[in-house]
Amino acid sequence: MTRELFGTSKDGKEVYAFTLENKKGVKARVINFGAILLNLYVPDEKGNIEDIVLGFDKLEDYYRNESFFGVTIGPSANRIGNAAFKIGSKEYKLEVNDGPNNLHTHMENGFHKRVWDVTDETDNSVTFSLESPDGDLGFPGNRKFSLTYSLSDDNSLKLTYHAESDAETLINMTNHTYFNLNGHKSGKIEDHILKINASSYTPVVEGAIPTGEIVPVEKTPLDFTDPKRIGNDIEADFEQLKLVKGYDHNFVIDGADGTLREAALVVDPVSNRKLLAYTTLPGIQFYAGNCIGEETGKEGAVYGPRTGLCLETQYFPDAINKPDFPSVVFGPERDYDAVTVYRFI
Repeated sequence: MTRELFGTSKDGKEVYAFTLENKKGVKARVINFGAILLNLYVPDEKGNIEDIVLGFDKLEDYYRNESFFGVTIGPSANRIGNAAFKIGSKEYKLEVNDGPNNLHTHMENGFHKRVWDVTDETDNSVTFSLESPDGDLGFPGNRKFSLTYSLSDDNSLKLTYHAESDAETLINMTNHTYFNLNGHKSGKIEDHILKINASSYTPVVEGAIPTGEIVPVEKTPLDFTDPKRIGNDIEADFEQLKLVKGYDHNFVIDGADGTLREAALVVDPVSNRKLLAYTTLPGIQFYAGNCIGEETGKEGAVYGPRTGLCLETQYFPDAINKPDFPSVVFGPERDYDAVTVYRFI
């Protein structure tokens, strides 16, 4: 593992890039600004190595980053209806930044735009940590967060999250990396083959807020229980797809019980790179990059709609306001712990 200076933040803090590399040629590069996954180099079956995640070459571009390329989102990922929630009898209000709702905590001051402390380094891992005081961004509790990136010789990039709070609070973190297994500058991902181990999903209303229901994917375009080309049904005449311009839904992982289990498989038929996603969390948001704006990314690549896909492991969106969803309330009696693994086979 090596480190190099990547830039200086707006408030004068040094930002470093850490490179993790295994014996098989897989290399992950992460930075302590936003705990971002900057690059992920993976060989194909012929040994050709490509960077398979979307992003930018310069730190200043991550201050804009309207698509959230590669970032760690916290303390709350995805959407919260009406930008408000209650714990007990007390109501907490958040930034209104997505219609009447809250998306990804805060656009300018969320964890994805903060410099994290570097608290541990080993030969194959780096740990970033962040403290957030009571009331920060509207959330209760004095909280401590950490995220460890580690890379193993079985081509697994492991993300280990931990958080603790001295008061009950809302925590629902995720990583927002966009994958394109044929290379980040290779165009659209609609030919990728996807399998999701989820026989149910959480449907949404306008604004992408879940209804609170859990319904079967069977006989709908959201059925990925068998491997399917992403582009096959993405333009189908189906209300759920029209509401979010394609796939951008939370899938309920079959058998989720807090242990690490396989959630999804992605295959690129051109390079034959294969990605397995595992998580301890109950949900995974499959986002097909429908709303990526046209912009210049790494190496001068031009990104646009559906040039990358996200597999965001998570608790369900708006779970804090949906009592039938798994609880996202953590505090003195319940630490937040989660593991996600992206493995290449």
